[in-house]
Amino acid sequence: MRSTRLEAFSDGVLAIIITIMVLELRAPVAEGRSASFSDLWDGETHLVFSSYLLSFLYIAIYWNNHHHLMQTVDRVTGGILWANMALLFCLSLFPFATSWMGKNVGDPAPAAAYGVVLFAAGATYTLLVRVIIASQGRDSLTARAMGRDAKGLVSVVGYAVAIPAAFVAVWISYAIFVGVAILWVVPDRRIERVLAEEGRLD
Repeated sequence: MRSTRLEAFSDGVLAIIITIMVLELRAPVAEGRSASFSDLWDGETHLVFSSYLLSFLYIAIYWNNHHHLMQTVDRVTGGILWANMALLFCLSLFPFATSWMGKNVGDPAPAAAYGVVLFAAGATYTLLVRVIIASQGRDSLTARAMGRDAKGLVSVVGYAVAIPAAFVAVWISYAIFVGVAILWVVPDRRIERVLAEEGRLD
């Protein structure tokens, strides 16, 4: 199997995940009065939207990184297929974790659960990279592009810290979630640089 089919399937799953998340957003209802913009801030509406925005950012980050990663893959093995499915499974938990955290901001358990989902997604993405490298070889484009992947390691460690931190001070967990997302928003040119050197930049 060529990587394009795997990438197309993954794109479809990520699109469905985003669709499910946005369907969880509920417009506030003004009881017995005219609706106003202040309704968007009152109650839990802005908290749910903030949770959605953070998760949308994470899905976008995974989509971008997954797309670039697949450009380095020459052949798809069974191991790559299953590692990719494990990643998609973890990402599919985002709608539930996003909704629970957004509707219960300040509570430790939902924040910890969100951290577990982030940790699982980060770990399975790292697994996917390692399986690809094992399949393609230590001199492959993937291996050259990813290197030691310090950024990925820092992210997974951050998520691991955020899980127990939620039961100490939930805002520490929130800060870690946002901080890691910002870390990945900064463009990572490793894969692009290697693909450009090989004339395979898509």
